[in-house]
Amino acid sequence: MSPEQEAYETVGARLKAGRERLGLSIADLAAKTRVPTRHLESIERSEFDSLPGQTYTLGFARSFARAIEMDPVEIGNSLRAELADSGHEGYQAPIQNYEPADPARVPSKTLAWTAAGIAAILLAGYAIFRTITFGDVATAPVTKAPQPVVSANATSGAPNANAGDGTVVLTATDNVWVKVYDAEQKRLYEKEMVSGDSFTVPPGANRPMIVTGRPQALDIKVNGKIVPPLGAADVTIADVEISADMLLSRAPAQATENN
Repeated sequence: MSPEQEAYETVGARLKAGRERLGLSIADLAAKTRVPTRHLESIERSEFDSLPGQTYTLGFARSFARAIEMDPVEIGNSLRAELADSGHEGYQAPIQNYEPADPARVPSKTLAWTAAGIAAILLAGYAIFRTITFGDVATAPVTKAPQPVVSANATSGAPNANAGDGTVVLTATDNVWVKVYDAEQKRLYEKEMVSGDSFTVPPGANRPMIVTGRPQALDIKVNGKIVPPLGAADVTIADVEISADMLLSRAPAQATENN
């Protein structure tokens, strides 16, 4: 293909041609990348409105390219330009568009809070009904609010010594796309890291979280101590908190001193 022809070909068409060149079906590629077939098909057809936003689209396309032996960095840069040209730059789909089988799915927290609120209202209504039916208000039993769960290693009246008091460093051991953001969705870091690249989570960041498709390609240390990987190999993770206290509480017994 000449440079003139390639200039007018979409990234999706190039990826499809590469897949067909290797004799792979969409199902084969989905098994290799852990990306749902519907997203792979949408990428090949450049149907960006059917994809879960720019961040995930770029990550899926890089995984696609890597699986068919194309340059994931070049594919990512070309797709970013194509998204900008088509008016999709920065597009983010609503969280509820994800399906449970989607490895990039970010669970909704609103649903859990809504359910808890409804349960509290029902409990209060039942307490009032019992009071009116079986006794005077003054003799009605008092329903106590649920008490917060205290971890086994917590001490009464004393804060966790690790809480907010550690330096978190992410170091790439292979090519890996990473995005770090805080509780207000403010982006703290986003990059296609290569082996040896590192990023230090800003001290005092408000619940820093991470999304990446290759958690096994990151060494994560808290105050120089290595913590276990954040997820299974080549399975996308999102909304995983990486504050120092949260990382150390995941599996403190597995952390090892970095010599």
